[in-house]
Amino acid sequence: MGPATGISDLHKSSLTKRTARIVCGALVFASISFSPAHSGETDGHDSTSHFEICGPAGQWIDPATGNTVPPEDALLQAAKGSIVLLGESHTSKEDHLWQIHTLAGLFAHNPDIIVGFEAFPRETQPVLDKWTAGDLLEDAFLEEARWNDVWGYDADFYLPLFNFARQNRLDMKAINVDRSLVSTVGRDGWEAVAETDRQGISTPTPASQAYREALAAVFSSKLSHGIGRVADSDSETETKEPTVEDILARSDFNKFVDAQLVWDRAMAEALFEASEENPGALVVGILGRGHVEHGFGVPHQLESLGAGKIVSLLPVSVTGECRTIEASIADLVFLVDDRETVQDQPQRPRLGVFIEEASDGGVLLSHVSDGSIAQAADLRSGDVVLKAAGEDLSSTADLVEIIQRQAPGTWLPLEIERDGKIQTLVAKFPSLSDTN
Repeated sequence: MGPATGISDLHKSSLTKRTARIVCGALVFASISFSPAHSGETDGHDSTSHFEICGPAGQWIDPATGNTVPPEDALLQAAKGSIVLLGESHTSKEDHLWQIHTLAGLFAHNPDIIVGFEAFPRETQPVLDKWTAGDLLEDAFLEEARWNDVWGYDADFYLPLFNFARQNRLDMKAINVDRSLVSTVGRDGWEAVAETDRQGISTPTPASQAYREALAAVFSSKLSHGIGRVADSDSETETKEPTVEDILARSDFNKFVDAQLVWDRAMAEALFEASEENPGALVVGILGRGHVEHGFGVPHQLESLGAGKIVSLLPVSVTGECRTIEASIADLVFLVDDRETVQDQPQRPRLGVFIEEASDGGVLLSHVSDGSIAQAADLRSGDVVLKAAGEDLSSTADLVEIIQRQAPGTWLPLEIERDGKIQTLVAKFPSLSDTN
């Protein structure tokens, strides 16, 4: 999903290994990533076995054994599947480089490939069709697909995948749903959504207990960052940090799970439909790793739909995640360079806020990060940004786009509403000399 619709890249909280990441000045709830809860139920996976697989980048590893797998064997094994899921961290250049090379390797084994993208809601399918037919240039493609509105991550990371599909005239499938559905389910629950408003999505298969406990860790981090209600609708106050058991009992958590399941189900149904309608084709899903890990999300929904062989592949950092890999994380993993040390393109400007669309217009700041440009500008949680650089804001995408346009050393005036009063603050982006 696009900005402000789910939890993205969670690292190192008290209940999970991941915390919320701020991307391009916006909170992007685009996927979840977690370590599985260690309960009695493992949903058929051995999540208690770990291996240290750290080694040189560029190796395929079987996480069930810790053994290296020759590249030709890894790709041949994957190409024999019906649906192959390539997980990613949306902001990692290394992950996307791995995806394009893996896609090319799969193409060598089976050129009949259909590529499904989480980045696109189904309504953008006509635009994808025009792109793969060669009828659009890059800028027009991204504009017509409303990239900044529906996704918002760095398009440069994804364009090699899009161009590979177009050059080889591969079908690209929009497998996501409009974020309004997921937001509605997260607020009201799945059962409260009328059948006519479900965008054609069938009722998801219930989450396993292990998945629920993993999502409880994500939900706890969500609350600790001030996103959503701190207290459940069934309790007026909370005086201590909630335990996993506390989270599992909350009614708002159950709606949160419903929203995640709808998201998983929507993508699974689109991938399954593409596979069923194209016998012999290899359907490849490009999606957030949280929908892939441990078979909890999309694989679980695919299995319930009766999909053929499902292969899950993930990139793993050589200096971080590789130190303790659980056997159930994926069918195969690939070691990539440390995402923090790779010399990527210069970072786009970041304001350092979590945002969502305000109910009465503008953009609500639900959290301001410590040490950020936003904090230095005296922006506060609960502020509603009405204008940026003199331009009215009608969506989170508007603010993201304006922030991304800021050059180093520029000052960005922001008109905000705080406690019913309008005031102007200035966000000062450091110059290149300040950051060196």
